[in-house]
Amino acid sequence: MSVLARSVLALTLLWCAQALAQPWPSRPIRLIVPFPPGGTTDLIARLAQPYLQQSLGVPIVIDNRGGASGAIGAGLAARSAPDGHTFLLVWDTHAVNPSVIPNLPYDPAKDFAPIMLIGISGMVIATHPATPYRSLRDVIAAARLKPGAISYGTPGAGSIPHLVGALIGNTTKTTLTHVGYKGGGPMVVDILAGHVPTAIATVALLSPHVNAGRLRALAVTSARRASQFPDVPTISEDAVPGLAADSWWGMLAPANLPPPIVTRMHAEFAKALRTPALRERWNQNGLVIVGSQPADFGAFLVSEIARWGKVVRDNGITVGQ
Repeated sequence: MSVLARSVLALTLLWCAQALAQPWPSRPIRLIVPFPPGGTTDLIARLAQPYLQQSLGVPIVIDNRGGASGAIGAGLAARSAPDGHTFLLVWDTHAVNPSVIPNLPYDPAKDFAPIMLIGISGMVIATHPATPYRSLRDVIAAARLKPGAISYGTPGAGSIPHLVGALIGNTTKTTLTHVGYKGGGPMVVDILAGHVPTAIATVALLSPHVNAGRLRALAVTSARRASQFPDVPTISEDAVPGLAADSWWGMLAPANLPPPIVTRMHAEFAKALRTPALRERWNQNGLVIVGSQPADFGAFLVSEIARWGKVVRDNGITVGQ
């Protein structure tokens, strides 16, 4: 072992010893949500907040830091001290950002300690009821007649909903105009007002509006039909055979977080996920709980970075699409 490696190991062991020498947590915990209030990531944080506060015995302060498809909040977390008082709740954009944002100031895998892959959700392609579209095929046909005239909103440039929309356009040889928002909340406001005709977002985000008749569901992006919309086809059934994708959410912390704190936070979040009331709320919102181990989430994150990076390169996708 080199002198440098021994020094790093010694400093890491010293940090862990210092962390164990004092109780954790010793003050309020900041949970950074890198999107504005109103979206699914914010919803997950606020559903878990009271359970974590009760089990950990300190306030959980949700800090919404939207912008740059989650990169602003993630950068803030990466620069925070790894003392167990800052955590980050990420959406799937965390794995896509290195492929679509030049000179990202952090490494989405190496600069974070994985805590848990919390859950996944299919997405739904929806439209305002005032539009003439009754299926995804209708949208594609309209895009063929007027290339670029049909726009679709997503909760963020570089998000998996964005990439799915780009894949639909590229696969069907049509030009769809992407409108990326700073989160799901602002996007919902615009599609409900008719400012953007179609949108792609999670079932959790859009299902209340579909069920209330304020939006019309055209297709779901998952491999199977969503239980919330049993009569709505998958995109593979309707227009793009073989295409399927899910969104996901996970919890991270700054790199070099002492292992005992990783273990404790994972255990407390897993306990919250086993609470019947929380499981029911999440199931109602179309969220499928995963609750992975930290190492499994770390491996999943690396694989997602590689998977979507290839999609971005192969399809020439940029944040401006």
